[in-house]
Amino acid sequence: MILDWRRGSAPARGGAASHGRLDRRSFLAGSAMGLGTLALGGCKTSDSTSLAEAASLYGPLPQEKFPIPAVDIAKVDPKYYRKTVAYETKEAPGTIIVDPKNYYVYRVEDGGAATRYGANVGRDGFLWSGDAYVGRKSEWAVWTPPKEMIKRQPEAAKYARGMPGGLDNPLGARTLHLYQNGAYTLYTIYATSDPETIGSGITSGCVGLLSQDMIHLYARTPVKTKVVVLPA
Repeated sequence: MILDWRRGSAPARGGAASHGRLDRRSFLAGSAMGLGTLALGGCKTSDSTSLAEAASLYGPLPQEKFPIPAVDIAKVDPKYYRKTVAYETKEAPGTIIVDPKNYYVYRVEDGGAATRYGANVGRDGFLWSGDAYVGRKSEWAVWTPPKEMIKRQPEAAKYARGMPGGLDNPLGARTLHLYQNGAYTLYTIYATSDPETIGSGITSGCVGLLSQDMIHLYARTPVKTKVVVLPA
């Protein structure tokens, strides 16, 4: 798993961004690589989410170490809003299923349901599929660009010793680090503050959720949780 934008992330991050920093989206494009829950009322909810509901789901999170602003929901297709949907699977409740073809991440719930989140996924040439598990969790993690990325994007060299956590850090507020057979794959499920990326393929195989959605998923995902990435 070659992520170009996340290797060696440490569990703690801290620090603010400064002028001249690399833009989050430039990391995503160049990589080789909480709150407002919808209740489970039977198997599914309505296919539509009102603007008021969306505003509640994606409002600001001022209590965070680095306060997270509200999502500009006008930049997100409503089909990618977090919601509970009917979802038949043989996987156990708690399992995370990534559907890169449709830009969704599911957390399997009881009773034939799942919490569904809109996502960004790997771009052409960097999609992958298979089983993994959450080997480590990080809040506001430090991001260190791999040597391969620094070679392609010399401007990333200034973060060779790590970019402190913050709103402009590519890993965002929460990160689930994916492992296989005891080894870190370099792939993650991470938090993004770029709503326009949801529903697109832009990474080297990592999966991004809106910060509010990622915090919601993170709180419900223990280490060792199974992750299934479907074929694209």
